[in-house]
Amino acid sequence: MTDLSPAYHYQVIARALDVIDAEGPALTLDSLAQRMTMSPAHFQRVFSQWVGVSPKRYQQYLTLAHARRLLTERHTMLGTALATGLSGTGRLHDLFLTWEAMSPGDYAKGGAGLEIKWGWFESPFGPALVMATDRGICGMGFADEMGAQAALEDLTGRWPKATYVEDPTAIRPMVDAAFRGEATSLHLIGAPFQIKVWEALLSIPSGHVTTYADIAGAIGHPTAHRAVGTAVGRNPISFLIPCHRAMRRDGGLGGYHWGLPRKRAMLAWEAARTDL
Repeated sequence: MTDLSPAYHYQVIARALDVIDAEGPALTLDSLAQRMTMSPAHFQRVFSQWVGVSPKRYQQYLTLAHARRLLTERHTMLGTALATGLSGTGRLHDLFLTWEAMSPGDYAKGGAGLEIKWGWFESPFGPALVMATDRGICGMGFADEMGAQAALEDLTGRWPKATYVEDPTAIRPMVDAAFRGEATSLHLIGAPFQIKVWEALLSIPSGHVTTYADIAGAIGHPTAHRAVGTAVGRNPISFLIPCHRAMRRDGGLGGYHWGLPRKRAMLAWEAARTDL
């Protein structure tokens, strides 16, 4: 068993996360390991290596109570962060990201003239559909909730006049780097208001959260909560542009385009690493 590939471990953990998310904290280590057809000791070791904490600890991170604690204890006030210089190139460097945006005029053309390569990849949160131009990753979505074909149609429909080429080999280096937390270039393709919202999301550190109201204030539109929520939901580069870190003021998770189980998993996965 010790020679099994990371891909095998990914498949085991992805199934385990779905079971944990569906059945909650009452699930025991023995019963979870049995569902994965592994011994409890081996399953705990594999799980801890992949997620960063034990299955029991991870179950605690998945609860709504933990989401509310995040909002209380790790609520990033974006207005303050922006005013004190925590965003921009310094914050982006901290997040191992560089990015550039398509001009509004080019965006209005629906991606005409762009070649976008795409492929499916393993991720800590289920099968990930990733798309990239020659400037960087421009799209990332997850198939577990809606299915592979619907996820593909969702992302390609955002830039209907682009040319799409299935070529996972060409973009794998940047995808692998992104999931390892290494230097990754992003190509933001959106309307000007959307890009402002996505830039604000990039200033939220891993393991922290903010609110839709704070984002609205940070971009200079303090009453535009609904428009901000729409822009957050239309974020095309899930996880790397961390829309999962945006929550309601009352501590509720709000929505998530790729399914709330993925949002909970992402917040828990990041919180686990922050607490190590």
